[in-house]
Amino acid sequence: MKYFFIISTLITFLAFGLDKRRAVKHQRRIPESLLLFLTFMGGTAGALLGMISYRHKTSKTSFLIKTGLVILLQGLIVYALLYHF
Repeated sequence: MKYFFIISTLITFLAFGLDKRRAVKHQRRIPESLLLFLTFMGGTAGALLGMISYRHKTSKTSFLIKTGLVILLQGLIVYALLYHF
């Protein structure tokens, strides 16, 4: 399980970096839905690190709200699994 989160974090971090690079070069971008999916699937740390280190998507309010909702949903799922099942 530990390796799953390490790999998810790394993939998500690299996806944010690639999307930033494509944005700068005016190339085809990675869809926000894929970035959010990667975040939800265990790449939260990679997403946050990517946003900070690449300065990517940090000024887009709608994306920040969606990312916050993904993190909140993850927290609710973990809470439910730990305390209700």
